[in-house]
Amino acid sequence: MRIETERLAVRGFALEDEADLHEILGDAQTMRFLESPYDREKTRRFLAEFCIARRGAMAAQRKDSGKVIGYILLREEAPGVLEMGWVFHRAHWGQGYAQEACRAALDAAFAQRGAHKVFAETIDAGRSVRLMRRLGMVCEGVQRAQVRAPSGEWADLHLYGILREAWCAQRASACRETFPSLSGM
Repeated sequence: MRIETERLAVRGFALEDEADLHEILGDAQTMRFLESPYDREKTRRFLAEFCIARRGAMAAQRKDSGKVIGYILLREEAPGVLEMGWVFHRAHWGQGYAQEACRAALDAAFAQRGAHKVFAETIDAGRSVRLMRRLGMVCEGVQRAQVRAPSGEWADLHLYGILREAWCAQRASACRETFPSLSGM
């Protein structure tokens, strides 16, 4: 799958993306809510085995430079229910790239893959939760002290999701084209 946005191409990963992906996953500040930063070998294995072989994630690539600046997870957890996640290069934070790429992936989840629901979870109550809300996701709960953060501390797990009907309400024209039976919503 390849999705074009104004500034990005969201596409499958390729082996040539290893250096760019390592800049993202190898950065301690970027990974502080996820896990320990990846070393080069872990990045290489993750890219080959998960991102490429299993098609487990998509690359967010800047059109102007060709640089991969983000990683987007969009995988089916149950029939019609997809989990979404993202990690973006720290140098590109605060510039709208994550929102642009995630909105495009969310649109593809509903319009192309026919998802019923897309959900995301995070221990980052700041940036990630704000992005989930901007994407139209609603809080489905907070599991208090549910997981250990990479720092070793117990952290709350914030759960957010969006149903197809809510996506349709946000993206009316796309919904009418994709799901004519829902166009009365």
